[in-house]
Amino acid sequence: MKFEEFPLREEIQQAIQAMGFESPTPIQEKTIPLILEGERDIIGLAETGSGKTASFGLPMLNMIDLEKREIQGLILSPTRELCQQICREMERFASRMQGIRITPIYGGAPFPPQKRALKAGSHIIVATPGRLLDLIKQGEARLETLRFLVLDEADIMLNMGFKDELDAILEAAPEDRLNLLFSATMPPEVARIADNYMKDPQEVAAGEKNKASANVEHSCYMVHAKDKFKALKRLVDSHPGIYGIVFCRTRAGCQTIADKMIKEGYPTDALHGDLSQNQREYVMKKFRDRSLQLLVATDIAARGLDVSDLTHVIHYDLPDEIEVYNHRSGRTGRAGKQGRSYAIIHMKEKYRIRKIERIIGRSIEYRNVPTGDEICRAQLLNLIDRVTGVDVDESQISPFMDVIEDKLSTVSREELIHRFVSLEFNRFLDYYGKERDILSPSGQNRDRGDRRDRDGRNDFSQNRFEGDFIPLSISVGKRDKIMPQEIIGLVNKNGGKRKIPLGKILIGPSSSIVNVAADEVEFLASRLNRQTFRGRRLKVSIVNKSQAKPSGKKGYPKKKKGK
Repeated sequence: MKFEEFPLREEIQQAIQAMGFESPTPIQEKTIPLILEGERDIIGLAETGSGKTASFGLPMLNMIDLEKREIQGLILSPTRELCQQICREMERFASRMQGIRITPIYGGAPFPPQKRALKAGSHIIVATPGRLLDLIKQGEARLETLRFLVLDEADIMLNMGFKDELDAILEAAPEDRLNLLFSATMPPEVARIADNYMKDPQEVAAGEKNKASANVEHSCYMVHAKDKFKALKRLVDSHPGIYGIVFCRTRAGCQTIADKMIKEGYPTDALHGDLSQNQREYVMKKFRDRSLQLLVATDIAARGLDVSDLTHVIHYDLPDEIEVYNHRSGRTGRAGKQGRSYAIIHMKEKYRIRKIERIIGRSIEYRNVPTGDEICRAQLLNLIDRVTGVDVDESQISPFMDVIEDKLSTVSREELIHRFVSLEFNRFLDYYGKERDILSPSGQNRDRGDRRDRDGRNDFSQNRFEGDFIPLSISVGKRDKIMPQEIIGLVNKNGGKRKIPLGKILIGPSSSIVNVAADEVEFLASRLNRQTFRGRRLKVSIVNKSQAKPSGKKGYPKKKKGK
């Protein structure tokens, strides 16, 4: 089907063609003819990014009487950002309509300009409930002539505490209006809205309720709560071209995560309700023009954020309402492109993942948090791709080539490559070379043993990193009345001039475990095996860390009875 087949005004058809639209989306194809008939209230359900604004906006514009300078259409939205976005889209649809007046009404902006716009005569107003009710009480906004009422994202309006405002606005509107409700999800709250505010509505869905987009890949990373921020960093670092939104549950959590990411050097900022309107607009402008790579946002603040080509959505916190997960995820994977939705959870949230899977009709794959070598490999390949893909302007660079070639004349090709890679890459090698990988609480990434050394650190080469420790068993314990400082003394005495780093010391009844620097453990074992302690010959051996418990009580092997 084509847009030209809809019985829309010629000027609307011209605007649609100018915008490059040819075929309607499924929700548009189903709802536009029904709304044009104007006989029944409509509930439209479709995933985010499916074109819901055009579904109600085009038929509303088509049915406006331009001769009457009075409010005929009202679109209620939960946030000023969504209000502004809808208004922009409506103005584009109506760009060829002479004399049409569309007015945005939202809080955080001065009253006088909005009052003047209403007095001049508006055909359609796009409003947030709080500011509109203020203007109704002041007598500036009159709804007696209203013919079309749209509730957009009504579930969010209720969650934000706008129930009283909605009741008051709907009471001020005539009963014979046409009610239209559009939403990405259909939780119980939306069903209650339909029961209270709509008359025998006809439900239209593009796809199944709450089902996830086929273009979005869903993954889950289970970590200890203390490791969530490190896991977030690893996910970001493993996708060098990431352009996405990190969702947090609270305003405070949102700002904290954004501040930590900024401190770590990531191009990030926060978007939440505590920001002023100017601050919000400044942040969103930076994100839209890609001065920011990540936006850390609350669900409500991100409503109305009109950004295309998002590669990732990361759920740092799962939403309170399970259905909101799908709304978040729908911000990526739009216009036929592939997107990724990642959730970072802890053990107690595992049951919520199963609930989400049932609601969205998709399985969520449990994955291991990327290891240091995986991240370094991804960053290195990205660096090489950037170099090979860069455009070279010979006219700009040629005047400097003689100097460049002279400076590099003593450097071989291999050395130049090594230096170049090191210059861009040392930060990741240094950080992830020393940082432990993040293990799942469920033990799901134990299969990585071939890529990890005994202490959980990355092993990018054949040699262990300096500072790694391996347990050493020594055949003296509490029965020998040995103290930790005496073990340290034995090590210092047999180390000679070598300062041997030690880790944790565990003293059991008959043996002790000492964690020794990996590059010194064999030397120390051979030296201690020749020593005695209080007349007893020491038996020393290098043990596997998983067996590194001294013998005896409190979790150690029990003595047999009678002995």
